[in-house]
Amino acid sequence: MAKGRVSIVVERCKACGFCVEFCPTHVLALSSAFNSKGYHPPHVVHPEKCSGCDLCGMYCPDFAIYGTKAGELKVNKATGGEK
Repeated sequence: MAKGRVSIVVERCKACGFCVEFCPTHVLALSSAFNSKGYHPPHVVHPEKCSGCDLCGMYCPDFAIYGTKAGELKVNKATGGEK
């Protein structure tokens, strides 16, 4: 069972690959699909391995991805809703 979850904002991604490279549990891979900017965003290939460490989010220069621990909820401060 996964200890965490990865959320991806596909349209923000510029396919730098940092999230894929630095994920310690190898949860991510770059997709063969394109976003509207023509980049290959990451997708989750092994969701059960996610630890929720958020290294993917810390390395992302475009704030296009983040990880959360299971049961943890990130709240958008501007709207008060879930991200």
